[in-house]
Amino acid sequence: MDIQLKRGILEVCVLSALQKEDSYGYQIIKDVSPYVEISESTLYPILKRLEASECVTFYSVEYNSRLRKYYKITEKGEEKISEFLSDFKEMMAIYQFIKEDTSHDEI
Repeated sequence: MDIQLKRGILEVCVLSALQKEDSYGYQIIKDVSPYVEISESTLYPILKRLEASECVTFYSVEYNSRLRKYYKITEKGEEKISEFLSDFKEMMAIYQFIKEDTSHDEI
């Protein structure tokens, strides 16, 4: 899969996980991993980009005498999910066009 496409999909997957509830890094990885491979080294740069683009905010909560950083989706993050879903419909139409065109060549 194209690296830029996968990067965009991973961002939306992270936002989707946060849409369900505020969460922290390890839990986000657990929530997203059944659908797409993601590691800590991939997740944290994504969270930084999403924070810089104001798609997520964060707050800290004490857990076992340590601060745990929780991420929360913003309205801008919700809009990014909506845009992705809209773009996906267009991509599926293009996919169908390409698939149909390819199947004619095989006959």
